[in-house]
Formats: sequence, C-alpha cells, structure tokens
Amino acid sequence: QVQLVESGGGLVQAGGSLRLSCTASGSIFSINVMGWYRQAPGKQRELVATVLNGGRAKYADSVKGRFTISRDNAKKTVYLQMNSLKPEDTAVYYCNADPTDWGTGIGGVWGQGTQVTVSS
Repeated sequence: QVQLVESGGGLVQAGGSLRLSCTASGSIFSINVMGWYRQAPGKQRELVATVLNGGRAKYADSVKGRFTISRDNAKKTVYLQMNSLKPEDTAVYYCNADPTDWGTGIGGVWGQGTQVTVSS
C-alpha cells in the first residue's frame, strides 16, 4: 500500500495561486483514480478533483475553471494547480489514492493533509 505526502500549502491572498503536490512512496502506475479533497473548519470533507490514469479529470463545481489536477506517474506525483483563490477555498487539502467511492474518497489511502489559507 502506498503512502502519500502532500506539500505546497500555505497562506496566500485572494486572487493568488498555489500548487499542491502529492508524492507517493510507491508506484502509482496501477492506481486508476487519484484525487484531492478538502475539509474546511466545521464542514465535512468534500471532493475537489479526481484524475484517472489516462488523464481524464473531474472537478467540483466550486473549483471548475480555477483549479487543474494532473498526474505524473513517472514521478509518482499528483498536482493541484489552484488559481484565482478565494477565501472560501481555505481548508486542509488531502490527497487520496484508489478510492472505492471517488465522490467521498472512502476506501482509498489518505495523505496527512496540507493547510491552505486564503486571506481576503
């Protein structure tokens, strides 16, 4: 079972950009679905984006047009490019590998999370 380590979080002003990275301890060539999820204070964890092995991506409506998910299997890394950030994007962002339910991430392997804070 792979282990996942996220990086790239931080504090940014509204309208700014951040790129999150999720690096796996092992190969992700055989893992079909990789995803990013987030949890804001007092809220449930929610899907941000998922990417299949072939590169097809799905996004939550709230981030469409602003966020881009991608994966580099050779580097065992999944990325989340976040542009035009808003204060409501503030959350802990989690990487997930191979969920049985991609809508929630249930059944998959989770990383430890990285904090993203967007100031107004």
